[in-house]
Amino acid sequence: MNFKKLMASAMVCAFALTGCGSNTATTSEDKDTFVVGMECAYAPFNWQTSTKTDTSVKLGKSGYADGYDVQVAKKIAKKLGKKLVIKKTSWDGLIPALEGDEIDAIIAGMTKDKTREEGADFTTPYYDSKGMIMIVRKDGEEAGYTDIQQFSGKNVVGQKSTNYDDVIDQIKGVNHVTPKATYPEMVLALQQHEVDGITAEMAVAKGVVEANPDLTIIQFEDGHGFDCDTTVSIALKEGSRDSEFFKKVQKALDSISDEEREEMMKYAVEHQPTED
Repeated sequence: MNFKKLMASAMVCAFALTGCGSNTATTSEDKDTFVVGMECAYAPFNWQTSTKTDTSVKLGKSGYADGYDVQVAKKIAKKLGKKLVIKKTSWDGLIPALEGDEIDAIIAGMTKDKTREEGADFTTPYYDSKGMIMIVRKDGEEAGYTDIQQFSGKNVVGQKSTNYDDVIDQIKGVNHVTPKATYPEMVLALQQHEVDGITAEMAVAKGVVEANPDLTIIQFEDGHGFDCDTTVSIALKEGSRDSEFFKKVQKALDSISDEEREEMMKYAVEHQPTED
């Protein structure tokens, strides 16, 4: 008798657990929030601040997230009819966070490439920086360079796991310095004469030199610069391309005109932090 009661109890428990599992399983489509991951350390695309602005979003108990990526995320969340939640995540942790369902999307100035496409599905680009340039010290000989090959024998650094680091090897004979984890670390290395140049996109570079008068931007002559894709796209979970959620995010992105995108970037550049 006790055995029968035990078996019956176990069956009820198993049924309850199965039912519970199916009832609580949710997808990005079902949730009322749109959780977006970004570094919050890559101005003007994204940054962390203690100041509330018209474009910022609350970042838990750690102030606010702001920047171009936040503006894009807000527009998409509104189109989806969801509340935007920004989750500050290290660069190397973004794809794992997406795979682990900790976030619904990555909007973090991320360029689609073959490696990342193994762990995510990407939308069409939402911004194009139109080429890779360099930031150097204003008083150095590098300030007059017009060809990336002039950096042969020089110390150049990029950000880990990004195009900023990958393109450096296009310079023959360059001393490819171990990449830094964040962009502010790259800037500091340049100012402390640890490196002679850091790779950059124009939108990022403008803010850096504005905040650091000792640095300057150098652009290269046609055919003498980096061969690099500088478009950035939204990353969604791998295998979701045919889902309604992916299609709705893409549709929301498509609704943002080129003029709006340029205006948002202009605003972000003008309002990004002036100090690291």
